[in-house]
Amino acid sequence: MLERIVEEVAPLRGAGVAADYIPALARVDPGRFGIALADLDGQVHGAGEWETAFSVQSISKVFTLALVLAGTDESLWRRVGREPSGNAFNSLTQLERERGIPRNPFINAGALIVTDELISQVGDASGDLLAFLRAESGNPDLRVDEEVAASEAAHADRNLAVTHFMASYGNVRNPVPEVLDQYVRQCSIEMSCRDLALAGRFLAAHGVRRDGTELVTNRQAKRINAIMLTCGTYDAAGEFAYRVGVPGKSGVGGGILAIVPGRCAVAVWSPGLDVRGNSVAGVAALDHFTTLTGWSIF
Repeated sequence: MLERIVEEVAPLRGAGVAADYIPALARVDPGRFGIALADLDGQVHGAGEWETAFSVQSISKVFTLALVLAGTDESLWRRVGREPSGNAFNSLTQLERERGIPRNPFINAGALIVTDELISQVGDASGDLLAFLRAESGNPDLRVDEEVAASEAAHADRNLAVTHFMASYGNVRNPVPEVLDQYVRQCSIEMSCRDLALAGRFLAAHGVRRDGTELVTNRQAKRINAIMLTCGTYDAAGEFAYRVGVPGKSGVGGGILAIVPGRCAVAVWSPGLDVRGNSVAGVAALDHFTTLTGWSIF
């Protein structure tokens, strides 16, 4: 089935453009494609370039959110909302209207608050995240792409402005440079579709990790999946729900992590992005996947 999907999306490979505002990502061939599925037992199936590492970018926000919720009484939600933004992922306009409280944890402003919270909990937020991803994927070689991190840090003026703006309202607890550095490093982690599907499997398994321990409760996993559905693909979440019908989180590196609760996690990668920052071939592949399997939450 996965090989069939690779064939069906072949005409879309190369459609869209790579993330040109991050020079290290702009050089990636937009025609590349991979897909992998991890089931509840941890078995993985893949097709295309499913073992090729790529920059996960905003997909990392899902895992950082889960780690924060695992270590808190959910007081995080006093600092960040759970509603779709309707604006670009790096917009400043809502922050001013809503006095430094980001709409949701998956836009940049919200993810910076989540990173700030994780720094308060564990100190080295990106290191803690990397350790978690290595354990869940079974890949001890996962790393931060230092070239991508440096490229993002050199073009981070808007994220720096967003963080300072929230700090002016008292919604940032740690030094702004530290928060931004940790955020950039988490976004610059490299993973393959295989790694990503395995790491996201706990959300399909109602919060249970690879080793059988509980990271988040069933209720928390349900809520993370809900926020992925409503907020996970920037301001195209409605279109993604309409076409794909499962929770998903995209990143401007071209990856998308999709969750079929109770069944599996699916990761796709193709660097060509649409105007909203989502992989053109990746969304189409997930559309084919849920159509072929009938696996949708609707």
